[in-house]
Amino acid sequence: MDRNPLPRLNTFAGLSHVLDRVAERRDESMWVGDLAASAQARYLAIDPLGETYLHPGRPALRWLDVAERERWLGDLKASFLGFAHEQPRFLLTVDDDARAAELATLLDARRASLREVGLQLPADEAGLFAYGKGLAHWQRETRHCAYCGAPVVLVASGHRAQCTNNDCGRMHFPRTDAAVIVIVEYEGRCLLGRQAGWPKGRYSTLAGFVEPGEALEDAVRREVAEESGVLVGEVRYHSSQPWPLPQSLMVGFTAKAVSPEIRLRDRELEEARWFTPQDIVDGLANGSFLPSPPLSVSYHLLSHWLQQQAGTDLDTLVAQYARR
Repeated sequence: MDRNPLPRLNTFAGLSHVLDRVAERRDESMWVGDLAASAQARYLAIDPLGETYLHPGRPALRWLDVAERERWLGDLKASFLGFAHEQPRFLLTVDDDARAAELATLLDARRASLREVGLQLPADEAGLFAYGKGLAHWQRETRHCAYCGAPVVLVASGHRAQCTNNDCGRMHFPRTDAAVIVIVEYEGRCLLGRQAGWPKGRYSTLAGFVEPGEALEDAVRREVAEESGVLVGEVRYHSSQPWPLPQSLMVGFTAKAVSPEIRLRDRELEEARWFTPQDIVDGLANGSFLPSPPLSVSYHLLSHWLQQQAGTDLDTLVAQYARR
């Protein structure tokens, strides 16, 4: 399968087009402090559920300005995210439920999750929300040193956590769990599976976490074999997607199966089967097939495969049959 041109960037990806993380200056506390106090600074607040604040009447993040931050969240340490649209952007992690609820009232804002509004927000704001949510989750989860158990303090503008035990002093870095996700092809058909708890008719590409000492391509072969019994040969990189739900990076691939034989092994999947492009078109038409939500790279893998195989646009099909 030809990987180019890709249909579009995956959701939450492409943030480098608008964001300069300025990672090399995160330890310059005076410089970062001056930015945080400037009139141009904007703050993204993340509540204890990983939700953020949106304008009530439109799909846009409700950033706090420096005066609002000082008035309502001045005691919270801000984490520097970088420069976006020539403005310094910061994260504020609100850990108290009551305070988070009060802030929504003060801002005249509504709270929403990344999964809920990821496709509604402008692409740059969706990416910034994902960035902030992922960093906030790591900060909440990293309260003590994993080596000696002593408390940690955030340093490097919120991007590192240092052990406070002088005999240890270990530095902890934000964690991202790598996962592979793949559309497997065999003679014009693609392999999709479904889990028992999913909505009726939903099928998705196969996925799983990378294990220690494992190359990404080997993880693809292992996961497909474990879940479906299908043996995979050629594996090619397709694209990736930040997936801070809560802390993953989805690495997408295309692959060729050695044979079409399916043998469900660990029963993680209720069903796995091969689909032709026409099977998918017919399934969407009669309601027996439901793809992954467009938020996910799984949807994009299937969309690209359909376009390459049959010149079929998945977005158009989904929109057409959703109206019925």
